[in-house]
Amino acid sequence: MITLEQLLESRDNRFVLQHRLLENNPGCTLVCFTVQLPGAEKRNALSLSIAEAGQKALQDAFGQEPHQIRDLETGYEAYFLVQAPAEAVKRQCCTLEETHPLGRLMDIDVIGPDGPVSRTEVGYSARKCLLCGEPARVCMRARTHTSEELLRKIKQMIC
Repeated sequence: MITLEQLLESRDNRFVLQHRLLENNPGCTLVCFTVQLPGAEKRNALSLSIAEAGQKALQDAFGQEPHQIRDLETGYEAYFLVQAPAEAVKRQCCTLEETHPLGRLMDIDVIGPDGPVSRTEVGYSARKCLLCGEPARVCMRARTHTSEELLRKIKQMIC
């Protein structure tokens, strides 16, 4: 179990690492893969199954191994440096999120020289809730569903 402070510190550290990777690799687009898992436990058998599937899918998509992997208590992170325009990379990642059986559980951020590229910038809609199909952000903010409900659905998707 992790605390909110640990989660926030991890996000800050990820932000710093992302900028350092982009700074040290000019001309590259950065792909940052994490696992979307509700609750305070971010590293378990479920998250590792999703991480393995996501990393393999990204390796297949980009034809390369991750530049860096961080398997932390706050969650799994894999970073890919891709020699392609950020918008094209984001479209490819959105397609993966939409079509892979576990894609909805993958969070794939794409950051180019001009900053992060959003789903809407490349013609994709906001992500839908796992349980009801409403925009995921709406359900997250309103806490429409419990972590237990979401984890039950995630287990069904993996098994």
